[in-house]
Amino acid sequence: MKMDVRPLTSRYRRWFQTLHPSLQLVLLQLWMPLFFIVMFCVCYIAAFHAPSPHDVPVGMVGDAASLESGIEKAVGGRILFVPYRTAAEAGHAVLHGAVAVAYDPADATLYVATAHQLQASTLLQRMLLPVLGAGGHAPSVKDLAVLPAHDAFGMTSMYLMLAWCIGGYMTAMFIGLMGGPLRHRTRLAVIVGLGAAISLVTNLLAGPVIGAIDGHFWPLALMAWGWIVAIGLTVNGLSYFFGRFIALPSMVIFVFLSVPSSGAAYPPWMMPEPFAWLNNVVVGSGITEMIKQAIYGVGPSFARGLIMMSCYAAIGLVLMLVRKPYWEARRARRVVAGKTTMFVDAQNANRDFLVAQRRGILARHGLESSETGTIRAIDLDAAEREEDARRAFETEQDSGDSLMGAPGGLTTEDLPDEPRPGDSSGR
Repeated sequence: MKMDVRPLTSRYRRWFQTLHPSLQLVLLQLWMPLFFIVMFCVCYIAAFHAPSPHDVPVGMVGDAASLESGIEKAVGGRILFVPYRTAAEAGHAVLHGAVAVAYDPADATLYVATAHQLQASTLLQRMLLPVLGAGGHAPSVKDLAVLPAHDAFGMTSMYLMLAWCIGGYMTAMFIGLMGGPLRHRTRLAVIVGLGAAISLVTNLLAGPVIGAIDGHFWPLALMAWGWIVAIGLTVNGLSYFFGRFIALPSMVIFVFLSVPSSGAAYPPWMMPEPFAWLNNVVVGSGITEMIKQAIYGVGPSFARGLIMMSCYAAIGLVLMLVRKPYWEARRARRVVAGKTTMFVDAQNANRDFLVAQRRGILARHGLESSETGTIRAIDLDAAEREEDARRAFETEQDSGDSLMGAPGGLTTEDLPDEPRPGDSSGR
């Protein structure tokens, strides 16, 4: 007698298995849209609904204590002044993002770099120019890095960064969802190969096809490849911890926290905490600043982004090497114990349902599928004879069982013995 050795399941799980298999799969994935909606509100709306400048770094050339005091009083103490000896030093700081703007009282010039942060430079001009021109002499504005016409609002870097982030985490996310047993080298080959393809496609579309970027194709393609691989390695390492729920940490780290904190839409000194601090560690910040440096020569040097990229790649490799043995051992224990998940049960039930449905559709059209998958016509006459024979056999069995179990009916002692080998009498 074959015994069912499957572990006992809860009443809820037994009830859930009575639902249509396809409905089970749908219900088991509905956590994702709910999670997406909640995180979108918590991160995007919370970060962007009311950006306000605070601790704004403003460069000041020379000794201008009285001017600084007047500015602080006028703007409510939201400025952090950074002293510079010369206008050249202050301008260099503006270009590389060390300060938002810089002012030289000697020639009444406000230095900005709209290619680095258009929103910031526009806001600070509205804040500072009325105060600086209060003495009757309106200051001039010198833009050290002007945005080109094909990127009038400076948002290309943000959307290109988002495309690289999504490409990196989704590549590894699907490996974690469907490629659990794959070896390290196979996973890495997929991440590296698909990373190269995504890099070429995104930069080809953003540059030559759409025209949002003029030139810089190969530097950007190489940069994108590195970032996609680094993000993919991190998600791949995390997949050994989160299994089929790998989408959750992936989207949190590389979309919901990274984009608001990247500085692409607003600089960190306009963002609330913790987004302002996260600008130091999220990949969006490293990617955005590297893109701006490559295209317009503004922002921090490439060293900052390369260090961040290397750290993410190293973290992913460590997680992958450390966790995989434990993941495999846990998987083996579950197999030996006969444990399954609700998702696996739903997948198996849905597979059986689709197979039966396919068989029924083929039968209604006089077709059948062989074990090799070949579809062939059914001999309807033979099929009907076989069905009639099967029904007759079942009827005979049912009547025999009734006769055996009826009062006064036959018993096993009334039945003739089966002939034994070598027994010509038949007994």
